[in-house]
Amino acid sequence: MTAFYRMPSLGSDMEAGTLIEWVKQPGERLAKGDVIAVVETQKGAIEVEVFHDAVMGRRLVEVGQTVPVGTPMAELEIEGASPEVAEAPIGEAPSEPSEIAKAPAVKMAPGASPLLRPTEAAEAGTHGRRRASPAARRLARDLGLALDGLTGTGPDGAIVLRDVSAAAGKASRGAPSAERPAPRRGLDLAAMREAIAAAMARSKREIPHYYLSQTIDLTPTIDWLARRNVGLAPERRILMGVLFIKAVALTLRSFPELNGFDRGGRFEPATGIHVGSATAIRGGGLVAPAIHDADQLDLDTLMDRLRDLVARVRAGTLRSSELADPTITISSLGERGVDRLYGIIYPPQV
Repeated sequence: MTAFYRMPSLGSDMEAGTLIEWVKQPGERLAKGDVIAVVETQKGAIEVEVFHDAVMGRRLVEVGQTVPVGTPMAELEIEGASPEVAEAPIGEAPSEPSEIAKAPAVKMAPGASPLLRPTEAAEAGTHGRRRASPAARRLARDLGLALDGLTGTGPDGAIVLRDVSAAAGKASRGAPSAERPAPRRGLDLAAMREAIAAAMARSKREIPHYYLSQTIDLTPTIDWLARRNVGLAPERRILMGVLFIKAVALTLRSFPELNGFDRGGRFEPATGIHVGSATAIRGGGLVAPAIHDADQLDLDTLMDRLRDLVARVRAGTLRSSELADPTITISSLGERGVDRLYGIIYPPQV
């Protein structure tokens, strides 16, 4: 079945996106979860994924072109598509294929890891190029790192994002570089702050908010955490924020009516518990990428996922599912001396 891959919505404040790279070529086979393209938004460059096995068809958008959310970007030949996969086309389209269901709304299977996908072990190109994922290549290029000097930890020794991030961390602790790496392409922090302000103002204006608070003695928790972290290297220690993520996730499991989305005035329960963690971007701006199936992860895995997300927020290498999937968003500022924080609902979360 032929279907459109459309410009995904990566947040309620996104109206359009700019295509900055096609990762897949026409005729190439795609597996569910493969990155098909890189899209630039006000929150940086985001890898967008496919959520069905397919074959890449005709491209409908050129690199550098800015198009509204929902615009057909490419044709896909969906393999083994069921009637639920396709919907009636929305608005005008350049040809007759049916529309694939909105990609970001499809949830990851329980237990699936957003950290490593098959495409992150990209096949080596010609002329002996190092095996590396497209995202790892971009990050290394932006940071001025040579792939030849890196050790890959992905499948078959491929270089993946965490390898580049680790190398960048080591370099930053060494001698200062003569040149600063160029900033990420097109990241407009002023525009991002304006978009965030508009989205939050609209949320506060249109969604009824009320706040409850309760004082909880966390002394036993703090003592347990201190004992648990004794003797561990800094990268293996668990932060208090991870305990909050786990607590929120388990609460949503007990109260599923809080875990879902508002769709045209109707509550749509989510198929998983995906906790968005509000993370500041250097220089200003904010994103809240999801830790998928947070209720099912142990604390060590949650800590690893959080570290990975924060590193990729700083590098501007998030994925579309991480921005579109959160079923709830939390902010943790207690370590900065904040006693109470009254958040604003991020639509379509409830």
